Amino acid sequence: MGSLEGKVAIVTGAGGGIGREEALLLASEGAKVVVNDIGGSLQGQGSDATPAQKVVDEIKANGGEAIANYDDISSWTGGEKIVKQAVDTYGQLNILVNNAGILRDKMSFNMEESDWDDVMRVHLKGHFSATHFASIYWREQAKAGNQLSGRIINTSSEAGLYGNAGQANYSAAKAGIAALTWVMARELERYGVTANAIAPRARTRMTESTFGDLSAKDGFDVWAPGNVAPIVAWLATDESASINGQIFVVFGGTVQLIAPFSAVGTIKKDDRWSIKELHDNKDALFGSRSSGTPPFPVAF
Repeated sequence: MGSLEGKVAIVTGAGGGIGREEALLLASEGAKVVVNDIGGSLQGQGSDATPAQKVVDEIKANGGEAIANYDDISSWTGGEKIVKQAVDTYGQLNILVNNAGILRDKMSFNMEESDWDDVMRVHLKGHFSATHFASIYWREQAKAGNQLSGRIINTSSEAGLYGNAGQANYSAAKAGIAALTWVMARELERYGVTANAIAPRARTRMTESTFGDLSAKDGFDVWAPGNVAPIVAWLATDESASINGQIFVVFGGTVQLIAPFSAVGTIKKDDRWSIKELHDNKDALFGSRSSGTPPFPVAF
């Protein structure tokens, strides 16, 4: 018996990379998996049924249960159809792993409107589209008196947590996903549903195009996408019911719990501040912290 025996999961963008590894591990732990992938290019163009079907075939060859889904989750219709397919095929839905995404990296002054819109649509709307219809299903089940445990695991990024030059669209979308995770955690906990997010570092089509060669070196392959899957499977279990609204950075064998925005310096008076007073109290506000651009973490 696996830790997810009897569960039904959707994994979007599961035709390769991190999504593929997540789907394979969820299935190996007993979950029935809807493997979603439109099969488009890294830039979001075209479609191909092969990637999703290959993952389904691999799951079945290993003794698991899975079906392919080729809907565009960045559309309202696509989000509705994938949830309906899971429920119609397997009778329920327990786990939603939002992973699908594309890249259109450009400096802000070179970015086209479509570069911004398409990345926002696939990442942020794509996460919310499937989540919207899953939340409707879970709420209806709860109101009908059916006991359930729902799990949403979103895919943010350190680019969304810290900002990354050349990725205004991607960083903004991933920051939005972090905020969306907190919102869903607050809204759905009353129905037995949790929402958490990961910010993975792994070798995928996206990271190879951004960071170049991340090939395995001698010993443990810290960049292997399979390193990310265990925390997703863990967050999907019943045992993780107390974990809600959290964000985890995952890299190799390291997992970091990320704190949400919090005040790190305060100045206060019982009247409106003047411009000069704010300047004069800058050191009190920032303390020992730099007032420059926050650093982007490059290593643990």
